[in-house]
Amino acid sequence: MSRLRTYIERQKPEYLHTIIPPEIAADMVVVIPCYNEPALFETLENLRVCGRPDTNVLTVIVLNSGVLANEEVVAQNRTSYEEIGQFAERYNKPGFGFFPLLFEDLPRKHAGVGLARKIGMDLAVEHFLRNGKSRGVIVSLDADCTVSDNFLTTIWEAFSGDKLLNGTIHDFRHRVEPGGLLSESAAREYEAYIRYFRSMLEYTGFPYYWHTIGSAFAVSADAYVRVGGMGRQQGGEDFYFLQKIFALGHVDELKDVRVFPMARLSDRVPFGTGPSLQRMMDQPAGNMRAYSKRSFQELKQLFDRIDEFFKKDNQSVKAVTAILHPSLQQFLKEIDFPALVRDCSENSATPVTFRKRFFHHFNAFRIIKYLNQVHPDPFLYESLAALVDKY
Repeated sequence: MSRLRTYIERQKPEYLHTIIPPEIAADMVVVIPCYNEPALFETLENLRVCGRPDTNVLTVIVLNSGVLANEEVVAQNRTSYEEIGQFAERYNKPGFGFFPLLFEDLPRKHAGVGLARKIGMDLAVEHFLRNGKSRGVIVSLDADCTVSDNFLTTIWEAFSGDKLLNGTIHDFRHRVEPGGLLSESAAREYEAYIRYFRSMLEYTGFPYYWHTIGSAFAVSADAYVRVGGMGRQQGGEDFYFLQKIFALGHVDELKDVRVFPMARLSDRVPFGTGPSLQRMMDQPAGNMRAYSKRSFQELKQLFDRIDEFFKKDNQSVKAVTAILHPSLQQFLKEIDFPALVRDCSENSATPVTFRKRFFHHFNAFRIIKYLNQVHPDPFLYESLAALVDKY
């Protein structure tokens, strides 16, 4: 419990002023950030009727708005807060319930989904600490999702059955609003891109290849605090956070657990589902481009040779990399690859620890930087439809 206590003591007290009542004694907390979501109750109702595990489950809804939020958003959040309270009074039962939190006037610099998700998850940690539950489970969900009937039961079974488990990744399929601007084909094309990118990362030998979707993961409270908690980014907080969770190891992909987010056009965050879908809508149907398969093949040539770098000097490292594609060689030069390898060797006693440290340096951020650097020259972006057909 000391890790949880140390973590909570380091957090800003203004975000911990509304604690989850200790008597709820939740073992699993579902955290839902909510910003101006009038359709939230489809999500809550869906959670209410899905299968329930034999443990205490609480869903925490973090209604949030920043200092610059307009009056309509603030009013909608306040209305939702009151309605969730009524929903809870009607449906809460011992061992299963809903708990709304209202946070207004969040600072301009950090107001957004990252901070809202962090507030809810930090309060879950504080709740587990009060009740002595270091293996409490934090489930991340969004306010526009429905879930498969086994959502809660299978997640709980995974964590309760494996005491070393740090996180789980869940499957997804986007829903499309009837009569909305977004087509079914656009949503499926976006999903195909995510799955293509994931499959190519796995193909290269990169060990942390899972998708990073904010509504499709769960973590143990202990793992959460070990990586420093959720970030406050206004978008992409799920990606940054999960990269750190993946590096801990003991992550399980629950392919039979599925979330169904609403595929919506959005400009709330700089990147993510909404902006990606907006860019797709600006292109002709079926014309989405993706990183070329060749760029991943060249990266695989490097990752296949990782063990050859262990305890080698600079000249030996350069000799191995000399056979790689010139564009990859240029990238390695720019990141001072020999120094990276030297750090891994000096801090690793075995090839296994060397490899783990290697991917600490050559992580998903660095892979994306490489991919962006080699496209469109020398590798052209390719048609996603053609890539998916081939792979």
